[in-house]
Amino acid sequence: MGYTISEVSDMTGITAHTLRFYDKEGLLPFVDRNKIGNRDFKESDFEWLAVITCLKQSGMPIKEIKQFIDWCMEGDSTLDQRLGVFEEHKKVVMKKVSELMKHIEKIDYKIWYYKTAIEAGTEAIHKENTCVLAEQEQNQNWVVSAQDKITK
Repeated sequence: MGYTISEVSDMTGITAHTLRFYDKEGLLPFVDRNKIGNRDFKESDFEWLAVITCLKQSGMPIKEIKQFIDWCMEGDSTLDQRLGVFEEHKKVVMKKVSELMKHIEKIDYKIWYYKTAIEAGTEAIHKENTCVLAEQEQNQNWVVSAQDKITK
């Protein structure tokens, strides 16, 4: 006895619409159909769905996920290609993480900025230090720029 698309949706948080879309795009060739043609998910399909969700949410296009699934269906002869998919995708995800960390640094700065302004009762305290802050920010940008040049 398997699970219906509705049950899988409830259990995974993936909408039934998304599951149908994935099926239409060829991402669910492992899902069986029952006698009347409805999708009949089994326990082992949940790991597949977890991998698909991971790849999709981390930015991999559907077309590339489909290629990965197709290689999985082909078997052991595609192990190298499948490893390559994850090695390349990890690079993409790590780049995104790095970009997000830069955003976090800016957010942290603004949190500090507003907390200190609130403690002082005015934003003017930052206006008094604009030369110092601008110089510190410029030095930080110069260091980052120099590091980029060294690593290139």
